[in-house]
Amino acid sequence: MVSSCISNSRYTYIHGSKWPNEAVDVHQVIVKKSGAKGFLVYFFALVILANAFHLFLVKGGSVIILLWSFLLDAFLVKLLWKSVTKESVVVMPAFGVQLETHFKSGKVTRRFVPIDKILKPVLLECVTPVTCYWSLSFIVHGEADLVLVFKELRPPMKMLVPIWKALCAATGSKESLDTCREDG
Repeated sequence: MVSSCISNSRYTYIHGSKWPNEAVDVHQVIVKKSGAKGFLVYFFALVILANAFHLFLVKGGSVIILLWSFLLDAFLVKLLWKSVTKESVVVMPAFGVQLETHFKSGKVTRRFVPIDKILKPVLLECVTPVTCYWSLSFIVHGEADLVLVFKELRPPMKMLVPIWKALCAATGSKESLDTCREDG
């Protein structure tokens, strides 16, 4: 049952529950399909391969050029094949949180974090020299690093806030978005 949906040009956020008693919260961030990306990758792979065959057959080029073009084509197709289609956060307040990543190839990676190990869910602003984005993470007992909720995708803040609120409710954190602490 879908209870809310937020969409922008790159992602669609869907919040729903898996069972009728609504004990399990399911939050999904789905990547919108772009037919142009797949077309361009396959088109450029075909152009590179055609150019290599032209150099090999017409101009008497080396077999090495042909092999390098096959390698480059395989890399381009692998880049497209490895792309993520959706990431999900399944919140089970009695047990924990399951993080899922679904790839275009059909592969699904899952990670379960027990609810008693989660100290606090946090929203962080990540700043790089090129861009700035928001990230949702867990502070987990017994781990030195934060556990990223979305490892592959970078959904906007308006999609992360409902997930953060659900995680705060499940873990018993009493934080609000207005809380701001500076180190030092």
